[in-house]
Amino acid sequence: MHALIAYFSRAGENYFSGALRTVPVGSTELAARMLRELTGAALFKIEPLLPYSDDYNECIAQAQDDQRRGARPELREYPDSLEPYDTVYLGYPNYWGTMPMPVFTFLEHFDFSGKTIRPFCTHEGSGLGHSVEDIRRLCPGARVEPGLAIRGTGSVKVADPKKVLELSNYMMGNLIGGNNNHNVPAQPQSWAEYSATSGKNRW
Repeated sequence: MHALIAYFSRAGENYFSGALRTVPVGSTELAARMLRELTGAALFKIEPLLPYSDDYNECIAQAQDDQRRGARPELREYPDSLEPYDTVYLGYPNYWGTMPMPVFTFLEHFDFSGKTIRPFCTHEGSGLGHSVEDIRRLCPGARVEPGLAIRGTGSVKVADPKKVLELSNYMMGNLIGGNNNHNVPAQPQSWAEYSATSGKNRW
């Protein structure tokens, strides 16, 4: 099986555990890199041509405006083709209850028919939101598996090898799980928190 990890991630000022902190690498990128080390999958970063602000409050305002307008921000580049890949691991932070709009642009650019999409989402309390449903809507010909919600950058940075392996096993489909908003007991709480919690997203 050939796999691609396609992810959107934002560095700069972010919200972690009730406080703003500036980081050189975003949480989703950290998780994507770990997943690459564990699976050997190819890695592709989804980057808008005009990036969101490094300032947290400006960024969330820009992201909300994009969502309200149904914007499809232009991307810097795309993979040449998805033809070599059977599986796409799709990573993103929760932006206002779903994926950042550049991820919508990416999904609409390709035909995912016959492919398996395995979503993973970083968040600070809002879980996957309705992102998995949005992926299924945008990619009707794909098999979209239950998503993995990873709470907080701290658990990504300090994850021990056992926890990283459990993440990999989940993403490889070796753990049994229900839908994207149900608990998966085999997952360590510090890595995956499945939640239907609504409210303001922090990322």
